[in-house]
Amino acid sequence: MASKNHPPGSRARRPLSIFVVLGLCVLFYFLGTWQNSGYGKGNKLAKVVANQAECKTFTNLENVDNLEFEPQHKYTSISDSAEPEAKVFKPCDAKLSDYTPCQEQDRAMKFPRENMIYRERHCPPDGEKLKCLIPAPNGYTNPFPWPKGRDYVHYANVPYKHLTVEKAGQNWVQYQGNVFKFPGGGTMFPQGADAYIDELATVVPIKDGSIRTALDTGCGVASWGAYMLKRNVLTMSFAPKDNHEAQVQFALERGVPAVIGVLGSINMPYPSRAFDMAQCSRCLIPWAANDGKYLMEVDRVLRPGGYWVLSGPPINWKTYYKTWKRSKEDCKAEQDRIEELAASLCWEKKYEKGDIAIFRKKENSKSCERNSANVCQSDGDDVWYKKMETCVTPYPEVESEDEIAGGELKKFPARLSAVPPRVSNGLVSGVTTESFQEDSKLWKKRVTYYKKINSLIGTTRFRNIMDMNAGLGGFAAALDSPKLWVMNVVPSIAQNTLGVIYERGLIGIYHDWCEGFSTYPRTYDFIHASGLFSLYQDKCNFEDILLEMDRILRPEGTVIFRDDVDVMNKVSNIARGMKWDTKMVDHEDGPLVPEKILIAVKQYWTANSENSGSSGE
Repeated sequence: MASKNHPPGSRARRPLSIFVVLGLCVLFYFLGTWQNSGYGKGNKLAKVVANQAECKTFTNLENVDNLEFEPQHKYTSISDSAEPEAKVFKPCDAKLSDYTPCQEQDRAMKFPRENMIYRERHCPPDGEKLKCLIPAPNGYTNPFPWPKGRDYVHYANVPYKHLTVEKAGQNWVQYQGNVFKFPGGGTMFPQGADAYIDELATVVPIKDGSIRTALDTGCGVASWGAYMLKRNVLTMSFAPKDNHEAQVQFALERGVPAVIGVLGSINMPYPSRAFDMAQCSRCLIPWAANDGKYLMEVDRVLRPGGYWVLSGPPINWKTYYKTWKRSKEDCKAEQDRIEELAASLCWEKKYEKGDIAIFRKKENSKSCERNSANVCQSDGDDVWYKKMETCVTPYPEVESEDEIAGGELKKFPARLSAVPPRVSNGLVSGVTTESFQEDSKLWKKRVTYYKKINSLIGTTRFRNIMDMNAGLGGFAAALDSPKLWVMNVVPSIAQNTLGVIYERGLIGIYHDWCEGFSTYPRTYDFIHASGLFSLYQDKCNFEDILLEMDRILRPEGTVIFRDDVDVMNKVSNIARGMKWDTKMVDHEDGPLVPEKILIAVKQYWTANSENSGSSGE
């Protein structure tokens, strides 16, 4: 559109100095925002440049859209003189650097120990939520890039040596100067995770893409999941926040998917038929107790044809019963009961040698008549905060013994773009084959646009990524790369699409963003939030969601929001008070679209920085 002072078709002549200012503003912004490749304590030169750059003129220049910058880099004014001044959030006390709001020890001890209830989620009420910024510990350094990060973690980031002593003989973790080293060992695989997985692969088809999603119950430092990534298998690992307080924190620092969690009294936050494989490696879960309730819960999330691996007690009890300080009779009775329960679930034992037993779930009910009359009546996908029942989740109906219940999945990576059975079978309201394919195309376009805004997306700079409102998983599918993984979160108040995400060969979890997420602080490099704040605008305070995002985002981490411009203005105003640098960008289809994209980068600061140390009360 021509300026009012120039005829159509002519170019408005601007002083060279304005072009120079604009060019420097863009340069300074990208130097300051994407400060470095993320492997130091912050690029001091970039910070100096960013602090010197005053680019307010940028958004006020007349007819700036006529300038021939790359069109994806148009910044939109996000405030005016009427905009309220941003509320400034102070740092919390340094002792809260590892604060996990829904798994705090003091609150946990008020709940029963029976069935691990005290280790489950117990979130603070609104009046007790912290309104401050969780500080990084003094000396915090961004993690090593993958794959080095799998084996090394900076001591300053997780300054706990407990596991190096308690698990010293099991090759979990070693302390070497200012870093921890993870040799890939485990209690049940002293020869290393690779050798252990190789043995499993003699029975389980890990190599050909049939196995893509896995579950590790009681994961320790998640070395099994870390080494399964070499086989292109995504593992959801979990462990409770207990006296080994850094287990899940270590896993995420290593760049391995993990959450704080436990098999207790409520369902796991995953849909039915989610995982191709599940394993317990000396996880100490009492599988034979509670009438087999925990095995039934694993059965719920295990896909027909999937595999369950048990290594450790009571397997190989004849060798270890004295070491375990148990009687032969007790150990034998426990294994017999587990095998009896497995048979009732239509699991067939395929392998037992040494410390390992492997079971396979039948592909449909016609190939195995379950002898349990206690069939679950509840929806196997409606599980957020639902009590775990002692019942068996029924198979989806099939017409023949050759059919896979729930639908056959392609081998990965073809699975990623194939139409998921839940969609083709019409199980997701309003989602058809055509709309699924359109959604996939749309997110490929959007991710391409994101990469033009930030060229570091898709590199090793961003390893741990979260999509806070994942929909059908299109964002994660468009990003898919061995360099990264995405935690796809389906909000409990959104349409239930998590089963579709798993059928694409991706992983994710249910969550309510009015509460804290089950992870430690500083565990994600990059967060994506599309439509999230419109979804929650009548449910809870924006600042509580943003403070939680700040808690789980690493220093110098990046957030991309997309939402209605009015919502984005509110979000941006809060974010500016949280030590975040923000810029609003036009929608990929141009400035006339009311949906906007907000880019935010969390500044680097630590507990010993100036003005830190407030109580946050």
